Amino acid sequence: MTITQVRNHPHTYAYLDAANQQLKLIGYTEHGRRHASLVGHIGANVLRRLNFSAREIELAEIAGLLHDIGNSINRNDHGQTGAILAKDILSSLAMPIDEIITIMGAIGNHEEERGHAVSTVAAALILADKSDVHRSRVQNSDPTTFDIHDRVNYAATKSFLRVDSEQRRVTLQLTIDTEMASVMDYFEIFLSRMVMCRRAAEFLGSRFGLSINDVSVL
Repeated sequence: MTITQVRNHPHTYAYLDAANQQLKLIGYTEHGRRHASLVGHIGANVLRRLNFSAREIELAEIAGLLHDIGNSINRNDHGQTGAILAKDILSSLAMPIDEIITIMGAIGNHEEERGHAVSTVAAALILADKSDVHRSRVQNSDPTTFDIHDRVNYAATKSFLRVDSEQRRVTLQLTIDTEMASVMDYFEIFLSRMVMCRRAAEFLGSRFGLSINDVSVL
């Protein structure tokens, strides 16, 4: 079973589109097709660069694509509900149960309030999801009403998760417009996510780093 089959499943983008529409209505940044696809690609690249198996790489991409579909039900506990929705999609595509469980565990553990790197796929999903900080995620068209999440994301003009396979180091490289948001603003809302990323990188036998405006801060 492949990522292409999951993309083509009629429920996948239906859930993602509904999830993003609901979050937009209550003031959240983009959590739809763009974010889901990018997280899948980044998660797969993390495992590829760290020389994990081809199947783990594909499972990471599938988990990334599906990780936020639970937002179509409610923002609260969306990791847990998303895992159940993903099970229905993957079961209908006849994915082996052990792989379904791996993906469910990854999706159910990607929220920083209660998540943990419980597998290589989960660790890759955490790193990929938390690294997507960028102004293209801001759905509020009125800058005068930005909250801190909008300001920090809008201030991020570039983000890249660099994986050094030789040094086994995963570094989130950000370029931030400090006239829009300060580095302190970033840490106010993202510190717990960076701690989660550090633990996820360690699970993969790597170190996590953070660079903002070409200055290493972690």
